[in-house]
Amino acid sequence: MKRILKGLVYTVGGLLLLVFIGATAVYGLSESRMGKRYVVNPPALAIPTDSASIARGEHLARSIAGCTDCHGPNLEGRAVIDDPALGRVFAKNLTSGKGGIGGTLRDVDYVRAIRHGFDPDGKPLKVMPSSDYANLADDDLAAIIAFVKSRPPVDKEVPAVTLGPVGRALLVGGKLPILHAERIDHAKPHVQPVPVARTAECGKYLVTFGCQGCHGPTLAGGHIAEGPPDWPPAANLTPSGPTQSWTEKDFRKLLREGKRPDGSPVSEVMPWKSIGHLTDDEIRAMYLYLRTVPAAATPGLKAPVSGS
Repeated sequence: MKRILKGLVYTVGGLLLLVFIGATAVYGLSESRMGKRYVVNPPALAIPTDSASIARGEHLARSIAGCTDCHGPNLEGRAVIDDPALGRVFAKNLTSGKGGIGGTLRDVDYVRAIRHGFDPDGKPLKVMPSSDYANLADDDLAAIIAFVKSRPPVDKEVPAVTLGPVGRALLVGGKLPILHAERIDHAKPHVQPVPVARTAECGKYLVTFGCQGCHGPTLAGGHIAEGPPDWPPAANLTPSGPTQSWTEKDFRKLLREGKRPDGSPVSEVMPWKSIGHLTDDEIRAMYLYLRTVPAAATPGLKAPVSGS
């Protein structure tokens, strides 16, 4: 009996040691990646101050770019994910109020954060979808920055972003791609301005920086890698998915009302309340572009996904 107990103690002790070693390795690797410093010296970007440019920036920030979805309607910062195991992700207070960072950021800091995904110290931002925003044309990026800088101060302290043990393990295992600075081609030529018009070209521009983050580079949908485990999969927006038979009216209804053609509501994960602020011309442009994308199967699934 003593021999059995002794063997059990050794077995349990060995397992605990392996868990400790594994946890230490995960912590070290995740800290190394989150602590890496990036150096990018982007060309100077002139930030406008006229009302038209600020209005354009506000339109983008509140609609397709989704800035206010994470940072709050007044850019005051708020919780995006608050899960002890996964992590506590709080979007920063971008105003110049107490607890905000707006009063300390230079124009180049905004560019590096939005387009390149790292903070003024060169460390990668977490969750900030800069790999999508890297597809913003200079004039629209400048307009968004102008809007952010125009916001009145809001006093609000926002906790720092922290990853829990599950979040760290997923990050190291490549299942939580929240460090966009790792994925961006920082030398990529900037996108040329695209006129707002009822054209597939304009639609492609809007979809590229506004939809691919969730629906994927081919727009085939599936698991949303950066979301919590309970998030539904993103819908397949290609001709292989359920939207293939949708009319432009159906598409507009989804974006404006959050309802599919049969009247069923989409998940609240789908940011239709913000995207619905797009103009009729922009929605038509997106619809026209989605009619041109090639059919693609949803990754990891045998059937089309209606999801979010």
